[in-house]
Order: sequence, then C-alpha cells, then structure tokens
Amino acid sequence: MATYQPDGGWDALGDPTRRAIVACLAEQPRAVGELARELPISRPAVSQHLKVLKDAGLVVDRQVGTRRVYRLNPAGVAALRDQLDTFWHRALDGYQDVVEQQTTEEDS
Repeated sequence: MATYQPDGGWDALGDPTRRAIVACLAEQPRAVGELARELPISRPAVSQHLKVLKDAGLVVDRQVGTRRVYRLNPAGVAALRDQLDTFWHRALDGYQDVVEQQTTEEDS
C-alpha cells in the first residue's frame, strides 16, 4: 500500500489532469481505460498521471482480473485535508488577531 508523502500530494494536485482524475476516482474506483474514456488524454498518459498520484500516496490500485482498478487512498486524502484544515485554522486565528487588535485600538 502506498503511503502519503507530505508534500507530494499538493505537488501532484498541481496538474489539472490529475485533479480531474482524482475527481473521477472520488465518484468510484476505475480502471485506466475507464478514466481515459472520460478524459481528453490517452491511456498511457492516464497511466503516467496515476503513477504520480500513487507515488504521492493519493491513490491505490488492486488487480481485478487483467485490469488494475484505482481508487482514492483515504489516508492520503485525509492527510491533505488535515493540512488544509491547519491552514484554514491559522488563517482564521490570524484574522481574529487583526480584529481584536483593531477593537483594542478603537477602545483606546
């Protein structure tokens, strides 16, 4: 099973095609051919993008007959969400500090 790479997930999602693949996989697990039918790129290109996503720990695959079926890796996606939540909370804390500082200055 692939493990999440701390910076790899954000780097991998920097490409719009990989974001489209992640969006497709969020709906349901799919094989390379199924993804290629939904995207304006070739099967080899889909495979290359899936490798990047897999190396980043955002997708995992399993053998089903002669096909490999890809799905989102819940641990990798959860790690990204945790990072995003951290950014969000820091931004809110910073905003609160600014508002409190302005209130204190107005009261003085």
